[in-house]
Amino acid sequence: MFAKKMLLLFSFPILFAGLSCNMKGGQGINFFSVQDDIALGEQVSQEIDSNPKEFPLLPEKGNEEIYSYIRGLRDKILNTGRVAYRDEFAWEVKIIKDDETLNAFCTPGGHIYVYTGLIKFLDSEDQLLGVMGHEIAHAAMRHSTRQLTKIYGIQILASIVTGKSDPGLVEQIALGLASLKFSRSHETEADSYSVEYLCGTTYNAAGAAGFFKKLEGQSQPPEFLSTHPNPGNRVENMEKQKQEKGCKGNLTNESKYAQIKALL
Repeated sequence: MFAKKMLLLFSFPILFAGLSCNMKGGQGINFFSVQDDIALGEQVSQEIDSNPKEFPLLPEKGNEEIYSYIRGLRDKILNTGRVAYRDEFAWEVKIIKDDETLNAFCTPGGHIYVYTGLIKFLDSEDQLLGVMGHEIAHAAMRHSTRQLTKIYGIQILASIVTGKSDPGLVEQIALGLASLKFSRSHETEADSYSVEYLCGTTYNAAGAAGFFKKLEGQSQPPEFLSTHPNPGNRVENMEKQKQEKGCKGNLTNESKYAQIKALL
């Protein structure tokens, strides 16, 4: 039943029309349409919601202030006017209650998931904004479905559309998106857009660089780096881009951030 439902996600009115999906940026060919991104993201979100063992979501009831705060940060990024598919994608925020995992991810179509472990690990608002901007960029640049195109190829994707694929493949694609490993070029692009989104705001535009600086001191590579490979010199590159773009903001909002962390 799950596989049959998933078949409906891949509309592909003309399969090869996906070649035109590079219009709003993003490196690599993508055979998925924007509507496929939206539908696939919705299905993945439903799967996550129904899997509390692997993804224990922090309940909204009793945690309204935390959710309001994180969604407020999301809005600061979206309202810059620099995010592709700002009005098309869901940009829904959910928090995963797992203090041991330093991670965040964004599905196709803009479903944003942030782990409590990441929130507690960071020191300031600009750092979390930078990481969220990085994840939002992955969705806006449609990196996940570009990676799926690269991994599975046109023949496999065509078999999904025609219903001739192994039923387990569709479920594998959906559930694997949360742990999909991006390419180094996609990481560089997401880092760049993280700075781009915050440049022009009152915040430190290289906030994500603070996150990666902290990661360098970890004895064990966190979950984040298993799916987000280091393209090299990312801290220097983000700070350099901030200077080259003339980003003036320097707000970190550490005190407010500490108050939110104390609620978790």
